Amino acid sequence: MSLRPVDRESPDRLYTVTGGRTLGDEDPFDLVSLIVSERDPAPGMQSEHVRILRSCRAPMAVVEISAILGMPVSVVKVLLRDLLDAGGITVRHPSRYTPHPVMAQLPDRETLKQVLVGLQNL
Repeated sequence: MSLRPVDRESPDRLYTVTGGRTLGDEDPFDLVSLIVSERDPAPGMQSEHVRILRSCRAPMAVVEISAILGMPVSVVKVLLRDLLDAGGITVRHPSRYTPHPVMAQLPDRETLKQVLVGLQNL
């Protein structure tokens, strides 16, 4: 059985990367939250922060960032919180935006119920 990079990552290293911090109840991210860089990396910045800022020049989901860094999502979320607090990124929640134009054209719920009742009556 071959270990994935995350499985081989030392718990000590992950602890060092996050400074032992966790997000707890103040987690503003979900797996599909889109992260966008708002600035370029600064000299002396933690290497993981630099990689996130460079990777997120175009919107990227939290789960994608986790895959790129080869780190657990929980660790990536702590790093993202650092960048969010410093104004280095913005977070976009796809569910809070207007639906895709195709989705906006779907029939309303009541119409779908009537179609279902009609099909059941056949």
